[in-house]
Amino acid sequence: MANEAQPRPCDIGHRMEYGGQGHQVQVEHIGAYVSRTPADLGRAVVIIQDIFGWQLPNTRYMADMIAANGYTTIVPDFFVGQEPWHPTGDWSTFAEWLKTRDARKVDKEMDAVLRYLKKQCGAQRIGLVGFCWGGVAVHHLMATRPDFRAGVSVYGLVKDAEDVYSLKNPTLFIFAENDAVISLEQVSLLTRKLKDHCKVEYQIKTFSGQTHGFVHRKREDVAPADKPYIEEARRNLIEWLDKHL
Repeated sequence: MANEAQPRPCDIGHRMEYGGQGHQVQVEHIGAYVSRTPADLGRAVVIIQDIFGWQLPNTRYMADMIAANGYTTIVPDFFVGQEPWHPTGDWSTFAEWLKTRDARKVDKEMDAVLRYLKKQCGAQRIGLVGFCWGGVAVHHLMATRPDFRAGVSVYGLVKDAEDVYSLKNPTLFIFAENDAVISLEQVSLLTRKLKDHCKVEYQIKTFSGQTHGFVHRKREDVAPADKPYIEEARRNLIEWLDKHL
């Protein structure tokens, strides 16, 4: 899910068998997965989950990958204990389910996460990465709050408001050419609106032949032709964080 105006389901793709190298913590009223590196240099990244929740192994894999590149990385439960969407769920009820999990109402939880990162992890420069539902949240936060030095919104798009184009800090948007959830027309509109309104650095990348979820929910070894695109997108994500954090 990425288009909140007309929510449509997204395929979970390949669920990784991955245990994670980090550990779970309690951050005030929410649980979180934290992956740390000795070389974080005061830099931290908050990952915002997709509809399949903060415990999805694929998302924890991405957190560990980012941590290995020199960042304290945290994946909080932005559903605050509510059940994530299950691939076997009744998709006809998806729109109603989504109404109770608004990607643009995450500020209370984000405030708790920021307090934790600053007090417990010594974080001074903080970035955001979000996938799908989390990509919508990143877009919202980068347009409304200056707390984050950089953001990466991966197949997430806020499209039904005019106040989401004046980004506060540098933001990278990653899309897939063959995304059944976000159309190329929507990406083109975002491109035009940012050109007209955005005063900070941003970048929009659309990956040829790829589908929704390709960065974190598609295994490279299943479709070798996709591997270069998956690796490039992940590399771009890290490079953006390195440049701005």
